[in-house]
Amino acid sequence: MSLVDKTVAIIGGGPAGLMAADVLIHAGVKVELYDAMPSVGRKFLMAGKGGLNISHAEAFETFLSRYGEQRVYLEPILKHFTPEAVRAWAKNLGIDTFVGSSGRVFPTDMKAAPLLRAWLQRLRRAGVVFHVRHRWLGWLANDNSQLRFATPDGEQIINADAIVLALGGGSWARLGSTGAWVEVLQQRGVELAPLKPANCGFDVGWCEYFSSRFAGQPLKSVTLSFSNANGVSFFQRGDLIITKTGIEGGLCYAASALLRDNCAETGSALLNLDLAPDKDLSSLIARLSHARGKDSMANHLRKRLGITGIKAGLLREVMTAAEFNDPVKLATTIKALPITLIAPRPIDEAISSAGGVKFEAMDENLMIRALSGVFCAGEMLDWEAPTGGYLLTACFASGRAAGEGVLTWLLKDGNENSNKT
Repeated sequence: MSLVDKTVAIIGGGPAGLMAADVLIHAGVKVELYDAMPSVGRKFLMAGKGGLNISHAEAFETFLSRYGEQRVYLEPILKHFTPEAVRAWAKNLGIDTFVGSSGRVFPTDMKAAPLLRAWLQRLRRAGVVFHVRHRWLGWLANDNSQLRFATPDGEQIINADAIVLALGGGSWARLGSTGAWVEVLQQRGVELAPLKPANCGFDVGWCEYFSSRFAGQPLKSVTLSFSNANGVSFFQRGDLIITKTGIEGGLCYAASALLRDNCAETGSALLNLDLAPDKDLSSLIARLSHARGKDSMANHLRKRLGITGIKAGLLREVMTAAEFNDPVKLATTIKALPITLIAPRPIDEAISSAGGVKFEAMDENLMIRALSGVFCAGEMLDWEAPTGGYLLTACFASGRAAGEGVLTWLLKDGNENSNKT
């Protein structure tokens, strides 16, 4: 059966939607891509603002482990489009990549714009038609093939033989990921997990003095440890950023799923920071117990351990004056400074979101069981991962899987119709 007379509507112009379009257009299907924003790929460009991290070069087994409980669903998708395949795909677009010291994979020029530009040029040359400022409103009645869009020219009805939904999650609404699709799918009986912030910051409730003095400053080379009531633990070294209301940054994002869920379950999350991970407790006690003469404990701390600025400020934030002047108590707090997180920051501030269309609600080709001919990809699906290239790789891979799923379904549907005649 030929696919040239088939039209697929892709809703969402992020990495997942563009990858689905790439698969479909090169299979000979007519592809119409719709996006609510004035241009596509806006969150993709934002992700590359500080250097576009498209994947990770660590051992594949370790890579898969980053997806937590949802690994069982994502593993076959990621095996079909691995981090190595991502690099090969970028190379095919004329974009060379390199592996950074942390194992993260970047384009050679570190920028998102050249990759997106080359990708869009290829898609347009192949025949993909882009419709911007088209905000999806759902379906006309209960017909899966008739889509409603709000456009600058009023509401329009679009017909399609199959649909790929790639509308993103619920973070960064100003870039297009509004989560408005949740209500639309719920009305059609699609099983969803609630959207939650992922790779997010947290509120602590600093005192005014600490907040005004240190907000925006990095907290370098600390170890964050946390254990929940179920015995699940996190222990990792990295950097944080102190915010006006709490903390954010790479180390915080890596632990955010555990911390977020603990806040939801118990109302807070108590973590510990090791401010001197290269020194053991006994050596700290020995250094701080050394005679300090006329020096204040703050000066003694600076001279003996080199702890000043934001780290000293944190110690003052959590300790009384008497505790701060006790060498044993001070050393113990340096090795395990307690911080109570009150709540995650709002989802719209998060780098990504968790929750979405449950994998159980879809078949092996990412088609929604309750909506024949409707496929899902990207951050709309119920999964999460830390930053480090894992988010983009899974969006690329699921977009590719959805595109291939559409082809399988169209061919199967066409063959069944042929047999009926």
